[in-house]
Amino acid sequence: MSKTPDSAVRTYIENHRAAFLDDLAEWLRIPSVSAQPDHAADVRRSADWIAAKLRETGFPTAEVWATPGAPAVFAEWPSEDPQAPTVLVYGHHDVQPATREEGWNTDPFEPVIRGNRLHARGAADDKGQVFFHTLGVRAHLAATGRTTPAVNLKMLIEGEEESGSPHFRALVESRQERLAADAVIVSDTGMWSEDTPTVCTGMRGLAECEIELYGPDQDIHSGAFGGAVPNPATAAARLVAALHDEHARVAIPGFYEDIVELTDHERELFAELPFDEERWLRTAKSSAVHGEAGHTTLERIWARPTAEVNGIGGGYQGPGSKTIIPSSAMVKLSFRLVAGQDPHLVEKAVRAWAAEQLPAGIRHEITFGAATRPCLTPLDHPALQSVVRAMGRAFEQEIRFTREGGSGPAADLQEVLAAPVLFLGISVPSDGWHAPNEKVELDLLLKGAETTAYLWGDLADNWRDAH
Repeated sequence: MSKTPDSAVRTYIENHRAAFLDDLAEWLRIPSVSAQPDHAADVRRSADWIAAKLRETGFPTAEVWATPGAPAVFAEWPSEDPQAPTVLVYGHHDVQPATREEGWNTDPFEPVIRGNRLHARGAADDKGQVFFHTLGVRAHLAATGRTTPAVNLKMLIEGEEESGSPHFRALVESRQERLAADAVIVSDTGMWSEDTPTVCTGMRGLAECEIELYGPDQDIHSGAFGGAVPNPATAAARLVAALHDEHARVAIPGFYEDIVELTDHERELFAELPFDEERWLRTAKSSAVHGEAGHTTLERIWARPTAEVNGIGGGYQGPGSKTIIPSSAMVKLSFRLVAGQDPHLVEKAVRAWAAEQLPAGIRHEITFGAATRPCLTPLDHPALQSVVRAMGRAFEQEIRFTREGGSGPAADLQEVLAAPVLFLGISVPSDGWHAPNEKVELDLLLKGAETTAYLWGDLADNWRDAH
């Protein structure tokens, strides 16, 4: 099995560090805020910039793909090895809004290096983590003497992730043949901490709904009618109360069917992480932990499905009293889903449960939004092991495992392309994604580039061994 020389990779990265950071700073100066129509031209300019830079890096193909919203970028660099596997790298070039007035110490779109930190909107989320792939592939080639990567390397850089990826799945479906891959690398996640490098193995899915409850055709007098007709606000409260049992488990029949349970080994790996629950509580601005009995906090937020009440309302909300039975009420619910759960089956179960809970005389309507499927890569998957080995070489220590409690477009890639999703991120919690003074640790950014310089050869070797 061939092995990229570590010293050659590190020397290349150090020698090209300054030019790499200059280029990244140029990209970060483009305010590619997809959520704000005034920045539509900037998002397009960002796409054009990274496409040009990928061509300069060596990608023979780098295209800007239009969508009904913001543009994405696709790049492809075939390997000269006819047996090489194909790897697709995903990231995004759009960023969150940012202004000095929100608490930034400097202009959020004028990158500043202070010590070992680069501050700018997008430094960590996600331009920095996309861009380290350009340095990594060049180091890979320089250290091995290759003229093409050891894998057929593709990149898909989305332009609407910070706006909820409304057109992403349709884009992937329409370009499925061009995007076909044996594995997907997502560089839009992070690590546990600077001292504890980790690889994420999965993200939860998401289903959301709003339930509208209707009773009388108009608000009516509680003295004349109270106690004799059903109250939509009371029905909403009872519906919410019925959502969980006394052990904080979701009480919707069928909700837990087919879920992939944590193994004892996975629970042990979670327990090895240096988790400070009191500190976590302070971050959550909460005074107590709560959740499904029999599971730790990390298990609850990473690997267990949940149901949350995001909003509840109905009736008079103003000052003083207004003695009425309201004509309507509403509940907003969201469900985080784990591997094995199908959002469409969850929707069906929620609809049946709600209908069962509501009394006669209460009419209801349920509206579900777009759903996101969960994704999970088994710990023993060969491609995941390649990521772990490459990262271990770069960081020179044991790599541990996490999951993400949130949801993202990675599941669309996994489902449409029928390929395993691997997460390679070097950001740490203190980087302040979406917050004022977002930053990235420069040493970690370069470790990301070093990881990819080792990764492509490892993936190619192990693919050949397995096939």
